[in-house]
Amino acid sequence: MTNQQQNAGLPPKTCSIDRLVTVKEDVQKVLEGKKTATRRNGRYADIGEVMTLEGKNFVVERVYSQSLGELTDEQARQEGYDSLEDYKQSILSMHPGMPWLPQMRVWVHEFRPVTD
Repeated sequence: MTNQQQNAGLPPKTCSIDRLVTVKEDVQKVLEGKKTATRRNGRYADIGEVMTLEGKNFVVERVYSQSLGELTDEQARQEGYDSLEDYKQSILSMHPGMPWLPQMRVWVHEFRPVTD
């Protein structure tokens, strides 16, 4: 299946890939290989699209919807955190007043470094 076929089943993007990972600490985690996924409230990238951080390229391999209640510790580690609770507290600290609702849906973007 081509990237175009995979993307055909997804809704339109709500933002551009250059806004996918912007927090300085998260950028560093991506560059160090500690962060291989990010969750956003909208779809920021297509499968196969390339994100550039500090001159290094990362290709988006998977994009899918997930509820916060489905998140696991392993997925929190993909986000660069030690546990789901650490990830949850980080998100809530960035968005004061936002409740953590298990039924709330987010878009998962999984990526890997581009190797020559």
